[in-house]
Amino acid sequence: MSHRLPFRNLEPAFFSGLLDDPVLLLNTRPTGRGILFDCGQIHHLAKRVLKSIDALFITHAHMDHFMGVDTMIRHNHVSPRTIELYGPPGITAKMAAKFSGYDWNLTEEYWCSFRVHEIFSDHIATSLFSGPKGFTHRLQSEIPRTDKIVYRNNYLQVEADLCDHKIPVLVFRITEQPSFHVDEGKIEQAGLIKGEWLRVLKKRFYQGNPGRKPLKVLQLRYGSLVEKLIEDSGALYEMIRKEQPPATIGYLTDIGFSDENIQKVRSLMQGVTLLVCECSFLAEDKAKARISAHLCTSDVNALLDKLRPLYFLPMHLSKSYIHDWRRLYDELILPPDVTLLHLPEHLTPRPLLTHEAVRLCKARTAVHP
Repeated sequence: MSHRLPFRNLEPAFFSGLLDDPVLLLNTRPTGRGILFDCGQIHHLAKRVLKSIDALFITHAHMDHFMGVDTMIRHNHVSPRTIELYGPPGITAKMAAKFSGYDWNLTEEYWCSFRVHEIFSDHIATSLFSGPKGFTHRLQSEIPRTDKIVYRNNYLQVEADLCDHKIPVLVFRITEQPSFHVDEGKIEQAGLIKGEWLRVLKKRFYQGNPGRKPLKVLQLRYGSLVEKLIEDSGALYEMIRKEQPPATIGYLTDIGFSDENIQKVRSLMQGVTLLVCECSFLAEDKAKARISAHLCTSDVNALLDKLRPLYFLPMHLSKSYIHDWRRLYDELILPPDVTLLHLPEHLTPRPLLTHEAVRLCKARTAVHP
């Protein structure tokens, strides 16, 4: 499922149905590369998609969120690059167990590596699993956490907090990096004329150094165009920039409806543009939700009332509702100005039954004896 949302450079695509393992891909349009949130069943993702992923964000290591890491390894292990992986406490040992389950006697110097970042409440421990060395690992660093940010590139940043699911589980907020926007009214008010200087200013902005550098601009003076030297192009941009809050995504799955969890979620995800949130149970099964530390529809309705996202995508409904899944949408109560995004029941292919496989084989044999 993909949906065009008010993002400038990010393209979110949810690769699962309502009852499938959650898989959220954020593609960066200018680069064609992306980051992936959760990694359960991902066999339906094309190899070129998996090879375009630079970073994995694992909420927790239950099978439906983690088993697809083997598929990631399978499609990338002979690629000369490093894949970043972020997960909760214990994720390094679990990655070590995955790698140790295979023989790596045929490794080459060009094989990929996985850099695993284990996120604690007060620090991040980073280890490298080196492909050329048979994916043995060594601790690279332990750095204190001074804020919620765990990952950043030129187009986005990812913040994370730890919640409780009877085990530590990560929740994420993704924010687009500020984009270059100018207000034509402010340019006119300043007596400036658009020209090549705007292109130079934009280039400096995306290079991260728009300020403290002189810039020649065009100015209208007494009916004539003249060049004027601005000593601080950063100050110029602040004067003509157009205020536009960055678009954001909240990714929330598998947490209990406790006061501590909800307080953390509200702090991290207030007013996100898009909220991607689990809704594992219907309201009548609230007791089951409490026992398994999941959310039900009444919990999600309470969250929506507090967070007020512009768009809401419910996902990860329990498979116990496989014949009754449409009721989820009937029970959701959205605040005004919140747009509901619907998922189909399934997006992943249905497994073949034995008689179907036999029939396919016979049909192919008849065509190609």
